[in-house]
Amino acid sequence: MDKAAHRQAPYWLGFFCFIESSFFPIPPHPLLGLMCLAEPRKALKFATIATVASVLGGLLGYAIGFFLYETLGEWMLGILGLTESFPVAACYIREQGAAAVFLAAGTPIPFKLMTITAGFIEMDLLTFLGAAIAGRALIFMVVGVLFQIFGAPIKRIIDQYLGTVTTIFVVLVVAGFVAITQLGGGDDAGSDNPCDSVTSMEEL
Repeated sequence: MDKAAHRQAPYWLGFFCFIESSFFPIPPHPLLGLMCLAEPRKALKFATIATVASVLGGLLGYAIGFFLYETLGEWMLGILGLTESFPVAACYIREQGAAAVFLAAGTPIPFKLMTITAGFIEMDLLTFLGAAIAGRALIFMVVGVLFQIFGAPIKRIIDQYLGTVTTIFVVLVVAGFVAITQLGGGDDAGSDNPCDSVTSMEEL
């Protein structure tokens, strides 16, 4: 909590939000939450920093997919364990467009997977940017608004029930990995979505 209130904390928040959208595996949400807890009156400012930095990082991910997929993007997805999910993500973006990017931007589905994939399939940049802004604003600004309005009571509750809150966060992270698995298609024979069965780019 003390570190989250440090004057350099907003810069670290922006940095982690930026790199998480393109290649960093650890989500910035815990840092944003701690900073909002430490200084509830600045919650909207922190949420704005997170949103802007994350969208800029998403543009970097898009550029990696567009210009450097074979030399850098494919390697990065492999390191992150997202290679099998790549053709499925490409299918969803081609089929659903902005909705797929918005979903990834506002849920535990790895945003970096969608940013790199969107660049690779040459998704319209303005459409991508609009969906990214909407999704990232949803997930970050809601946190900022809640802390801005209910900051002090929420801080007291979390100070008292930090262990429970941590457990909930872990559950959400696990849910994110489950979402990745579902996005990857797996062996779900009952799925009606053709994208769920895609295993390679040649099938698109």
